[in-house]
Amino acid sequence: MAVSVSPLRSFARAVSMQMKNHRRPPGHTGQRQSGAVRRITPAHAKTTAFLTALSYLGYEAHKKVTCAAVVFARDKAEEVVEQADYLYSCGETEKLYQLLLQYKDSDDAEFLWRLARASRDLALLANIAADQKKRLTYEAFDYAKKALEKNEACFAAHKWYAICLSDVGDYEGIKVKIGNSYIIKDHLEVS
Repeated sequence: MAVSVSPLRSFARAVSMQMKNHRRPPGHTGQRQSGAVRRITPAHAKTTAFLTALSYLGYEAHKKVTCAAVVFARDKAEEVVEQADYLYSCGETEKLYQLLLQYKDSDDAEFLWRLARASRDLALLANIAADQKKRLTYEAFDYAKKALEKNEACFAAHKWYAICLSDVGDYEGIKVKIGNSYIIKDHLEVS
């Protein structure tokens, strides 16, 4: 049965063997460094090999941890999106809004357009005061605009940008609403 040797051990052995087998020319006493003579001892070679191997291990560990953190973050984001979609399908507008509000500073367009949709849906509820409806409508528009800036290829961001722009037109007046109609049409065609 073959015994497997770890890459670290085999690396350390190779460096150690290389240092033992290294032959110096006759009369050579060491390396010159700014006027001083420095001798390379076997202990120094082992220390160098150990530090080199340790830095290699540190790099490999960093790679693994970074990769795991990215996978965890991606899984967490997907989990939140699934939870948000479930709350939307159940009609839990307030809970959906509170969940997504935590991600209002996110760079992910998927969170932002869902937050725009939740803000708009909350503004449409009957028990919301008029001033709060206006604030939520403008807030929804800002989130949709931010989602579109983060990812122009996201069809849902285009859709909710157009819808929220139309809602903002209700507060801005008929001239603005007519002027925005061309922009709305363009975004709906993209979506």
